[in-house]
Amino acid sequence: MGSSDVTTDARPLWRRLLPRPPLWAFDQYPPRPVTPNRAQPSMPPHDPLPRIAIVTPSFNHRQYLQATIDSVLGQNYPALAYHVQDGGSQDGTTDLLASYDDRLSWRSLRDSGQGHAINAGFAFLGAGCDVMAYLNSDDTLMPGTLAYVAYIFQTRPEIDIVYGHRIIIDGEGLETARAVLPPHDAKALTYLGYIPQETMFWRRRVWDKIGPIDESFRFAMDWDFMLRAQNAGFRYLRLPRFLGCFRVHAEQKTSAMMNVGFAEMQRIRKRQHGRELTRAEINLPVLPFVTRQFMYHWLYRLNILKY
Repeated sequence: MGSSDVTTDARPLWRRLLPRPPLWAFDQYPPRPVTPNRAQPSMPPHDPLPRIAIVTPSFNHRQYLQATIDSVLGQNYPALAYHVQDGGSQDGTTDLLASYDDRLSWRSLRDSGQGHAINAGFAFLGAGCDVMAYLNSDDTLMPGTLAYVAYIFQTRPEIDIVYGHRIIIDGEGLETARAVLPPHDAKALTYLGYIPQETMFWRRRVWDKIGPIDESFRFAMDWDFMLRAQNAGFRYLRLPRFLGCFRVHAEQKTSAMMNVGFAEMQRIRKRQHGRELTRAEINLPVLPFVTRQFMYHWLYRLNILKY
């Protein structure tokens, strides 16, 4: 699920009292330090390394931004171009960015929203990259993610887009849940944006063909991008590893703003399926995916699957 899928819950009370599928349960256990992947390290990528470009859109998120930046720079990936596109923050963000000297590039200018900032960041970096991603200013990457992703792209030339499992963290950076995903489900993606955006990386050819982030979306731009790429024939691969952390905190979007997000998701479903869909028309076709996700979740929790 991308960040665009957090909406107000209009379900009847009896349905809201039922256990939520683990993919959307953000408080599965008391907060604890984030633990590393248990999977064996992958083979290191070989020279020449894929050039990875990452953009972080930011606005008045200084309290979380340092953890985001450190999680990217701490990858120590030699072929990295990292840019923070700030929207004119007044909370000390620019002082923080300046403290990194030449370890990253940054600009602080007013923008028209998250999509605009992401596009502006990639335009600033230019075309000299092989792999692209964006990481929001309150999310983080897990250690070793960039080297692992680079190795996958080197060894799987037929794959265009990769993503992995998600860790949920709170405002203090402590882990409160994990979302373990089954293999990619193209049909389910047409009904809900379940891919964890902070774990997603794509080849430059995807961006060149389908175009940049659609700036008319305020919340569902990630799902829109994912679907446009899938509809264009690009191939996805879910990787068997936790690649990133999605932060849930009090400063996130309000319930009133979530109504805008729901409207945007209905707009995408109408484009994809020809009309707006009822909840039943969404839930039924995604039931096989949700069932598989439930199984993967508990196989992981029971230590049968190791990631």
